Amino acid sequence: MLMKHKSVLLKETITTLQPRNGGIYIDMTLGAAGHTEKLLKLSSPSGIVIAFDKDQDAIKHAQEKLKETYGDRLILINDDYANIKEHLRRLEIDEVDGVIMDLGVSLDQLKSDRGFSFNIDAPLDMRMDKNKPLTAEKIVNHWDMEELERIIRLYGEENFARRIAKAIVKNRPIHTTKELAELIELTVPRSVSRRIHPATRTFQALRIVVNDELESLQKGLKGAIEALKENGIICAISFHSLEDRIVKNILRDYKQKGVLRLLNKKPIRPTPQEVKSNKHSRSAKLRCALKLTREDSNV
Repeated sequence: MLMKHKSVLLKETITTLQPRNGGIYIDMTLGAAGHTEKLLKLSSPSGIVIAFDKDQDAIKHAQEKLKETYGDRLILINDDYANIKEHLRRLEIDEVDGVIMDLGVSLDQLKSDRGFSFNIDAPLDMRMDKNKPLTAEKIVNHWDMEELERIIRLYGEENFARRIAKAIVKNRPIHTTKELAELIELTVPRSVSRRIHPATRTFQALRIVVNDELESLQKGLKGAIEALKENGIICAISFHSLEDRIVKNILRDYKQKGVLRLLNKKPIRPTPQEVKSNKHSRSAKLRCALKLTREDSNV
């Protein structure tokens, strides 16, 4: 059963988007449906919300939770949001009023037995889409040391990537999250002062590779911006520096092209109260932008 998940920066996101009756909105990352449900409520009685998720469990949960209440106003798409253009074309929707992207792993995924968290002993899976062939277990046990080092350094921004990669290769096979986390904990020098568990960055790297997250983000974010109508708004919430860098750079590039106006120069962060009630929000950064009219953009 999916567990209760608190949507991060929900008030700030919805206040910026200002959903209204009759609008068309996209939640690129359905998750536990917190943002989706809020969009549906505030765009009633005739607004439409299109929600994407690669995770079949998330789609099923939203179907059970929301479909009876909102019916055809909710369109659920079990696919990577990178394919937004193809789905909008299929739905014969030319443009939308607003887009939300909440790039964090949902609490339901973290508390599942699919290997997203080292706090729960589970198989090294990490797939959001369970139909995909690549798992974290395959990477850990079959990729060579140089490639392991590369992805841990690049996608985990881990200073001890080489040391961790060598330890993984030496101690194969590794099948569970507990085995991998304990190995990394023994590998990283104890003298290193960390605010996070030593395995955090390696788990992040594996998850990013398994789910092709950064490539999907680049393609999906660009597709979402292009789908916005004039004066439409996009809000993107990131949780680590790699995601935030991509969001920041793409929004900036579209600003320089005269397509967008940035609504916040610096990212919006959770309040101390939100962090206290939801520790998973502590690293969140919200960036928002508005699609300019042709007149405003001087096109």
